[in-house]
Amino acid sequence: MAMTRLRERYQTQVRPAMSERFGYKNVQQVPKLEKVVVNMSVSDAIQNSKVLDSAAAELVAISGQKAVITKAKKSIAAFKLRQGMNIGCKVTLRGERMYVFLDKLFNIVLPRIRDFRGLPRKSFDGRGNYNLGLREQLVFPEINYDKVDKTRGMDIVIVTTAKTDEEATEFLTQMGLPLQRERSDGAASGRRGRG
Repeated sequence: MAMTRLRERYQTQVRPAMSERFGYKNVQQVPKLEKVVVNMSVSDAIQNSKVLDSAAAELVAISGQKAVITKAKKSIAAFKLRQGMNIGCKVTLRGERMYVFLDKLFNIVLPRIRDFRGLPRKSFDGRGNYNLGLREQLVFPEINYDKVDKTRGMDIVIVTTAKTDEEATEFLTQMGLPLQRERSDGAASGRRGRG
């Protein structure tokens, strides 16, 4: 199987640039992608379990991998939710599929979002991972607009081996993650509220 474009970019450009910037002694110290977790919460599944099937099918189309059904960890009476009920689906991507998915996400999906000005810089978790949420699955080219019963958001977690947010920011920016530019007064230029 041919090497994906993003993996090739990592090996030929990103890894040497990161070593130069942070002075890593060993190639193993350079941050790398570990996995990407795409999670779709389907609150309607409490009333109608068939909704979960269509959400899982959409996730398979988007990621190219079978989705796992996620269950409620605890009961919440206010939401009529009982422990063990199916409430969402997720996929964990590694290897080539992960690179293919991120390449598509960075270069096709995110630029399709209306008024997109870059992702917020504060979504790193302090341990080298980046979390982003998408409001609707329609931004993915695999989703057929006419067959969608309801727009659903999803959370995407990009897990890297970077030790700090600074390393993760540099690493993911070089990989193509479109982050907002930092303003000179220290604040990231972003959207103010929902338009």
